[in-house]
Amino acid sequence: MSGKLGIIALESAQNAGREIDNILKEWRGCDEEFLIPAECPRFGSGEAKGIIKESVRDLDLYILVDVCNSSVEYTMAGAKNRMSPDDHYQDLKRVIAACNGRAARITVVMPFLYESRQHRRNARESLDCALMLRELENMGVRDIITFDAHDPRVQNAIPLSSLEDVSPSFQFTQCLLSEYSDLKIDSAHMMFIAPDEGAMQRAVFLASIFGLNIGMFYKRRDYATIVDGMNPIVAHDFCGESVEGKDVIAVDDMIASGSSVIDVARQLKGRGAKRVFIFATFGLFTHGFEKFDKAYEEGIIDRIFTSNLIYQPSELSAKPWFCSVNMNRYVAAIIDTLNKGSSLRGLIRPAQRIKDLICSYRAHAM
Repeated sequence: MSGKLGIIALESAQNAGREIDNILKEWRGCDEEFLIPAECPRFGSGEAKGIIKESVRDLDLYILVDVCNSSVEYTMAGAKNRMSPDDHYQDLKRVIAACNGRAARITVVMPFLYESRQHRRNARESLDCALMLRELENMGVRDIITFDAHDPRVQNAIPLSSLEDVSPSFQFTQCLLSEYSDLKIDSAHMMFIAPDEGAMQRAVFLASIFGLNIGMFYKRRDYATIVDGMNPIVAHDFCGESVEGKDVIAVDDMIASGSSVIDVARQLKGRGAKRVFIFATFGLFTHGFEKFDKAYEEGIIDRIFTSNLIYQPSELSAKPWFCSVNMNRYVAAIIDTLNKGSSLRGLIRPAQRIKDLICSYRAHAM
């Protein structure tokens, strides 16, 4: 065992922290609290400090943070401000600094990797994700646990430290199969779709395990124009066999505004797809839910599956097109395994578990 277990859940991850703590206490058959109280109070100017209210000396410490939790607010000059990813990241550093190097090991559990969309440099740009990883390494963080990183190659920025990029594929598959009892898992009735070239690896992984074919949409962009720092998408061009009469599953790492995924779903329906399911590890829904409500009413999307690894507004759970994939037991299992000094391979390489799940589903469907 690496050492006595301690967990700090920042304000952005309080709910997940409490549930993970309860799960670990149940598994270990003890009443001991693993959660260590900590906070980052702010001055009227908006400045802050990190405070840990119990000793962390010689602990195997896990710090949970959700940099996407926009529901957390603070007061600055008498006005309420929502916390941005930058604010959450600064609070993470404050708590790490408050440890004063006393913990035996510090592992950061950051499901949505901060600045992961700015993972590479084009022309004169900052390389924010790599800077963040180097900064955490320099502060003494031994391991970073993240999920479905936008581009896992960013871990090359810290070649001497560990960045575990965990796939939630098993939990998404489990949720889909438990929600629908009429799926026919064969290439004549089902297909995986990559909404763009960046999602191809995810789609290939799942399609290979399911034994299905894949299709891909190519984002045609206007490279002569820049809008909000990006080249706007002109059209989605489809590459692949016919989707007519098939259930299709589009797989991606995140939904931001939703414009791209709804356009993809519309094209799939226009090509005769039976049902359109969306797997997105992170549902950011940065422009609200109105366009998704409309797409559902028009029959363009059937269900969107996203994980609870980041903040989900309460109103989201009532949406008929939405299904939340609970990942807290999985995060608890990762923490438990690491703390006991065991290998994560069986947990973060889910291929065989997914195959067994599919076989069981087929057996019950016969």
